[in-house]
Amino acid sequence: MSEKQVLVTGACGEIGQALVQGLSKHGGYKIVTADFAALPDSIKNLSAEHVQGDLVYKIKNFYDYDFDIIFHLAASLSSKAEVATEEAHRINVEGTMQLLMLAAYRAEKYNKAVKFLFPSSIAAYGLPDIQTKKIAGMLKEDEWNIPHTMYGCNKLYCEKLGMYYGKYFGQKHLDANPPTMLDFRALRFPGLISALTLPSSGTSDYGSEMLHAAAQNKPYTCFVREDTKISFMAMPDAIKSLLMILDVPREKLSSNVYNLAAFAITADEFRQRALQAFPDAKITFESNPRRQGIVDSWPEDVDDSLARADWNWKPDYDVNRFFDDYFMPEIRKRYGV
Repeated sequence: MSEKQVLVTGACGEIGQALVQGLSKHGGYKIVTADFAALPDSIKNLSAEHVQGDLVYKIKNFYDYDFDIIFHLAASLSSKAEVATEEAHRINVEGTMQLLMLAAYRAEKYNKAVKFLFPSSIAAYGLPDIQTKKIAGMLKEDEWNIPHTMYGCNKLYCEKLGMYYGKYFGQKHLDANPPTMLDFRALRFPGLISALTLPSSGTSDYGSEMLHAAAQNKPYTCFVREDTKISFMAMPDAIKSLLMILDVPREKLSSNVYNLAAFAITADEFRQRALQAFPDAKITFESNPRRQGIVDSWPEDVDDSLARADWNWKPDYDVNRFFDDYFMPEIRKRYGV
């Protein structure tokens, strides 16, 4: 059986590095990577080819490739996107649309389905205030889709673009097969935490930043309030979910977009875990109005029952397993504590 050709954009990011390693371990894939940066040593030997540079200007290079699968991970993240909104829109929307057009073109030319995997985000939600957030509780995919950030707007719009190119591009009758055979699948991730790569100053990175600082005996000032609560997930579960949904037959999927959840905890609960492991940790809280506002607009948790029903999704790491079996052992190993 021949290898399937896979494109992974944003390969140098936290998800990208872990995904390339997961695909390589799984086997059966020829992996082409793309990123603005050069590949790190952790995945350099796993990529058959790396295309370095601004993705929006490099996409034309991929029209000669016969991709079976595209994982589009490249993005300008939430905090940065709020500072440079036009650039974020160019990267997050224009880059995604051009890749969707590429996938649709390749599917039509080769008369075969191209799977397009897109990591969306809880940033696609937007709650107006803390009281509403607490009352709302766990949100389903179609609730409170009123994002407060450029990043969230970009993610929600790209979900809709994926559905358009997968279902309506070419405007065949709705009873007919999709004209392009573009198979778009999006996962709305909560805050993702990797034990193997350093946090990249994302809006949900305060928990992992806190623990990295505590392990190095460095003081840390958390940029959100102690009671701030959102959903999180261990990076291995994020990779597991991407590889799981990749293999699910299209007819078993009732949606193009799925919530994913693992555990929801407050910033103070992160602090308590840090103090349990490192009693001398110096952790304080000083809410940053801009970043606090972003996190306050995200739900405390999400309802992932659709993913559980359609493709048997279930995370391996609940909150205790995350800290005890995954994150803390790797943190101690990294810093020799």
